[in-house]
Formats: sequence, structure tokens, C-alpha cells
Amino acid sequence: MNQLHFFPSRTMALYVGRLFLVRSFAILFALVLVLQTLDLLGESGKILSVAGNSDSDVWRYVGLRLPQIIETFLPFSVLLGTILTLITLNQNSEVIAMKASGMSAHQVLAPLFLAALFVAAISFGFNERIVTRATAALAAWQKVEYAQIPKDTGIRSNIWVRDGNNLINAATVSGTGTAITLHGVRIYERSGGVLSSILSGDSARPVAGGWELTNAKRFLRRAGIVQPLGTIVAAPGVRPDQFTLAQVDGDQLPFTELKSAIADLEAAGRPVDSLKGVLWHKISGPLSAVLMPLLGAVAAFGLARSGKLFVRAIIGMALGFAYFVADNFALAMGDLGAYSPFLAAWGPFILFALIGEMILIRTEE
Repeated sequence: MNQLHFFPSRTMALYVGRLFLVRSFAILFALVLVLQTLDLLGESGKILSVAGNSDSDVWRYVGLRLPQIIETFLPFSVLLGTILTLITLNQNSEVIAMKASGMSAHQVLAPLFLAALFVAAISFGFNERIVTRATAALAAWQKVEYAQIPKDTGIRSNIWVRDGNNLINAATVSGTGTAITLHGVRIYERSGGVLSSILSGDSARPVAGGWELTNAKRFLRRAGIVQPLGTIVAAPGVRPDQFTLAQVDGDQLPFTELKSAIADLEAAGRPVDSLKGVLWHKISGPLSAVLMPLLGAVAAFGLARSGKLFVRAIIGMALGFAYFVADNFALAMGDLGAYSPFLAAWGPFILFALIGEMILIRTEE
């Protein structure tokens, strides 16, 4: 066979790819069935304890929780499906036959990479269209402890906005656009990072040139006195939409909407590095499926009768689970600001891709 061809045999590629997909989705089905049952045992009592809830609400919970479980355990299923497929091929001496025909280790794994890319595309679309909506709906339901979700009044509380060196706090915000009204407004005026005065007002509304504060007062920190100012205009560079930006949960928004929300939050002067890490992880997360055949490749090679096949499978699983641990750790560090968004999202993927490739080249190529 030609070593320059990535898929030397179409028949072999379809055969290996089909084995991989069937085993991966079968494992996913088994995992989801068990985990959903265990999760339901703990939550069904809470749901049914709420007055007015019935069995239909339990099934509603299942419909909202199931996509989250699938999203979480799909990469694990791909890893286990990879190892099971490669063990089967190794035990049946099919890998030996492939290599004897002139195929390299990368060509043996090529159908798995292609099938894993297909799984990654499905995972990304599933997360964007279903998981984000289910997560948002379930989070809102759990906030009221599975009771009826109250109608949104549109009133937001304790909103903070940065205006250069100054910080603005509104106790409540109602309305949107030019009809927005702030209540209990405090503007913390700072000079060189040090608080110099506090400008407060009962309410504020947007006008030409800034915000009109009613019953305004300024507290001078150094002098320790309060100056009554009446109705004044302040904060000329602050836009109304900066106060209406809700708290953004990256898991509840699809990629394009999250990217737009990050731009709005960044313009409002709010920290967005952790959200940027979540944004890029929406791509690197599904792509982790492509990494699994490389990390599980140690189970494909070596003689099955040598007695080390089980050890190779354990090594493959250890590499895969080490990746998931590193991935979660990097995201946590990104949330804390210790890692940059790119490093938090892509660092583990690149690192383990290099580790898997190095092991494959040194041992089999």
C-alpha cells in the first residue's frame, strides 16, 4: 500500500470507523442510562416534594438534565470506544495484518480520527442547539427549587458599572434603552485609584450629555462633609445598555451569542477573561474527541499474546483521564485569572496531542 495515502483502503476505513462509532455510542448510551437513573434518584424527591408538581415534572427534569449528561460524558465514551475498538482489532490480529500490508500506525488510526471528527461536529451542534437551552432552563428552575418560575419583572438589582477610574452602583435598574431608570445611585469618584468623593442620587435617567441625578449629594472624603447639589448631570460617557447587561453564564449561551455578550461586557468595563476561556472551550471541548484515538493508540499495537494488552489498555485510559483532569484544572485556573483564556481552553489539548504523538512515533513508527 502507498505510504503517502492517508486512507490506503476504503473498505478497511469504513470497517474500522463503523466499529469505533458503534462502540462509542453504545458505551455512551449505557453511561447515560446509569447516570441519569442515579441522578434522578436524588432529585425526584425534591421535585415531587413541591406542591403542584407531578410525574410530568420529573420527566421534564429528565429532558433538561439528559443533554448535560450526554455533553459531559461523550468524550469519555469516545475514549472507551477507542480503546475497545483497538483492543478488538489487536486481539484478532487485524492490526498485525494492516501493518504487514505496509500501513503505518497513523494510517491504522486514520479512520478513527475521521470518525472522531464527525463525532466532534455532532457534539458541537448538539451543545449549541440543545445543551445551552436545557442548561439555562434547568438553572432557572433550580433557582426556585423546582417550584413555578415567576414571571420576569425586568428589574435588576445591585448593578455595577465602571466609568474610567470611577465606579457606579445602582441599587435597582428598571426599563431599557432611553426609558431606563436607575434608583439608589452611587458614583465612587476616584483619583489615582484612591477614593476622593461619593456622588449619590435618589434616581437617574439618561439625558443629552450624561445622566440626570435627582436629589444629588456629594460626600467629600478628605473634608468629611456632604454637599447638596440638587439635580445635576453626571457620568457623560456611560451608556444605558451597560446597566442592562445581565450576569452572563457561558454554559447557557451558544458560541455567537456568548461572543456578542463578551463584547458588550468588555465595553462596559467588566472582566471577561473567564468567559473568553469558556467561549474557546466550546470549540476545544468537542474537538477533544479527535484526541482520544491518539491517546488510546497504545492499545492498538504490541502482541496480544504477550500478556501486556490489558496494561496497554490501562495506559490508554490513564492518558485519556489525565487529559480530562488537566482540562478541568485549566478551566478552573482560567476562572481564577491564573491562566490566559487561550491557555485555559487550548493548553491541555495541545499538550496531550504532543504527548500522544510522541508516544506513537517513538513506539510504533
